[in-house]
Amino acid sequence: MILTRGARVTGAVLCAVLAVLVACWLVRDIRAAEFGPLWRYWAGLYDARPKAMPATTAMDAALLVVYVVAAVAALRSSVAATALVATGVITLAVRLPGTWNIGSRAMESSFSDDLRTRALISTFAGLAAGIALIITAGAGRRPPADSYEQTPSRPGPGASVTAFLLLCAAGAVLIAWEVRQVVKFPDIFPDWYLGGDRYAHGVIDPPSGWSTVALALLCLVAGASALFHAVHTRPFGLVAAALLLPGGALGVYRAVHYDLLDHFGSLPTETQLMLVSWLFEAFVAVVVLIALAPRGFADVPGPYGPGHGSGFGPPGYGSAGYGPEPHPGQDSGPYPGQQPPAPGYGYPQGGGFGPPPPPSQPPPGW
Repeated sequence: MILTRGARVTGAVLCAVLAVLVACWLVRDIRAAEFGPLWRYWAGLYDARPKAMPATTAMDAALLVVYVVAAVAALRSSVAATALVATGVITLAVRLPGTWNIGSRAMESSFSDDLRTRALISTFAGLAAGIALIITAGAGRRPPADSYEQTPSRPGPGASVTAFLLLCAAGAVLIAWEVRQVVKFPDIFPDWYLGGDRYAHGVIDPPSGWSTVALALLCLVAGASALFHAVHTRPFGLVAAALLLPGGALGVYRAVHYDLLDHFGSLPTETQLMLVSWLFEAFVAVVVLIALAPRGFADVPGPYGPGHGSGFGPPGYGSAGYGPEPHPGQDSGPYPGQQPPAPGYGYPQGGGFGPPPPPSQPPPGW
């Protein structure tokens, strides 16, 4: 199923609204805290001294990129519907805690009443846009108008295996660190995950534990989808990789800044594992982005689509051979009188290799 033109435009507008909301908060932080101190604060450097408490985190910069790419995908991509769903889901996940956290004492002591009021309005606007994205993706679907219209694509075998292994591993690593947090510091629960009066964070962002668990679940869902070559693998996997990249990249930057890699052998075991985790997260994000960014194989029905017969080859390969079923009284080979290839076969459907070449010798009677 693909999206109607109206649904595409509506989805693009909603993504643009979300991008504008995030961009406004980023501009506010750059002006209030200046970019250099803000960057150091995002990176978690101990000597970061912003002039004002930032309202955003590095995740918001990643979300801005996600919203811009989703707006473009809504207008142009064959997986526009699942891209809108993935964008709506992650928006709901990161904005929902703001409905009960913005009024906490930690927020009152860190941000002014005016800023918190604007944050609450922005949070509800983001939640409304996230819900509208999911509704638009569901209500605006339609079947292809003809056999040459571009249909949703699935990742190929190599990209699917790569995404499955790396995203599931990254999700497991994130969950393992959160288990360590609760076991080693049991007093942080539940404020670390649900927010409260003890931990301040970006006024529009969820608590650290909440965002980590949400990202871990997104990685696991996208990885499991890749195992089955699902159509929604690429949008969900790309969003997961985009949100995974800032944590890993900033962790590596922090390690380089404090020369931790130069003294890796003398560090405590837990610190070594943390460094390896940062490197692994950055590696996973980059590799998954590279693997899933190219368009996959067209999701066409019949013997030419993925999943028929022996598996997941590109359109044009299947266990039923080439071309359509012959009609009575017609030749079955590639001679005069043969019917054109079946709908959805070949280049217009996303990368098929076309019908087989004619035989080297002409048929009898030529």
